[in-house]
Amino acid sequence: MGASRDPLEAVLVAVPVVVLACGVAAAVMRRLGQTAVVGEILVGILLGPSLLGWLWPAGSRWLLPGEVLPSLGVLGNLGLLVFMFLVGLELDPGLLRGRGRAVVVVSQASVWIPLGLGGLLALAMYGSLAPEGVGRAEFVLFVAVAMSVTAFPVLARILKDQGLYGTPVGALAMACAAVADVVAWCLLASVVAIAQPLRGGGGGAWGTAGTGVLAGLFLAGMWWGVRPLLAWGVRRWAPDPDAGAGAGAGAGAGAVVLLCSGLCLAAYATNAMGVHALFGAFVFGAVVPRTAVVEAAAERMRAFAVPVLLPLFFVGSGLKTDVGLLGGGAVWLWAVAVLAVAVAGKWGGGAGAALLAGQPARDAVTLGALMNCRGVTELVVLNVGLGLGVIGAELFTALVLMALVTTAVTGPVVRAVRAREPDAEAATVGVRR
Repeated sequence: MGASRDPLEAVLVAVPVVVLACGVAAAVMRRLGQTAVVGEILVGILLGPSLLGWLWPAGSRWLLPGEVLPSLGVLGNLGLLVFMFLVGLELDPGLLRGRGRAVVVVSQASVWIPLGLGGLLALAMYGSLAPEGVGRAEFVLFVAVAMSVTAFPVLARILKDQGLYGTPVGALAMACAAVADVVAWCLLASVVAIAQPLRGGGGGAWGTAGTGVLAGLFLAGMWWGVRPLLAWGVRRWAPDPDAGAGAGAGAGAGAVVLLCSGLCLAAYATNAMGVHALFGAFVFGAVVPRTAVVEAAAERMRAFAVPVLLPLFFVGSGLKTDVGLLGGGAVWLWAVAVLAVAVAGKWGGGAGAALLAGQPARDAVTLGALMNCRGVTELVVLNVGLGLGVIGAELFTALVLMALVTTAVTGPVVRAVRAREPDAEAATVGVRR
């Protein structure tokens, strides 16, 4: 192919191809009754070595050359930071009111049961799939956390698609997923705090303890310091109801600037202290006050970041996913075991816990299926582990395929379980975002 291309030229080719491909795939998936995330993840995998790089290596290198990947990675991670901010913003503590026992039982079971089963599986996989030099403890802890993830924003999208968002079972699922999401992100932050000093060759126990202390101070500062300050700032930017449309637009633009700056600074802070930048963006979203001006600004950010920037993250994950690495029979068996343990831990654990909490059988099965959805949150976790070197390419591929399958089956399973629903839930099935 001769000399390398100008990186800007390569970006100007790659970005529209990726964004348009993900948009088409998302539309096709919605027509098939799937959530758009399934199509976006699938496009990322197909553009990587699993298909395009295998069928047409020269075309793959021209479309996504090595010199463009760092730029796409930066853009994709910016989209991911906005996405995690939106995840934190969507956490609604009001969902917990009046459902305390069921929420606690189901959410904790859907975290700790797959965590335990995943840890046992990781112990068995350690000798075969752990990268050289990775300690048993960090490998087992990371795989266990990866098994315990639920995709809160994807779950919300599926509930809207199925007409269950405002129903009792939908509200319970959202509350359980919200609590499970918080627990899983705290666990991931702990694992990163343990693994990052070890991967960096220094710090050890003191480095890990220091990171934990800094993370605690960060959470306290965000809750008791930044949150009141944000509430004051948002009031300052709130549009006057008697002002004209121009004033409201100016206030909305100011809120976008405030939120973008805040999430970047929060992400920088957690990244600098040894916890992943995504954790800072997530926490910032969780402490931002939910007002009309904030919600309008968040929708502006979502309208650009989710359809344009986030697909670039999927492509980055797809380029690291190579189904050919599972060519050996033993590796495929491990991949099947990963999927089986993931489904048994999340779906089985969530459904069983819901039954114990007194939920009807159909609601319990629905809750288990919804908690089994991984989506983009799983890809975030897996990219963190791959970046730290805690997992290798083979296990990364197996876990990405698990995330794709568990996300893809959630909508059809929920639709089948609720098919004979006698009330308005069934009548609203088919609504799309």
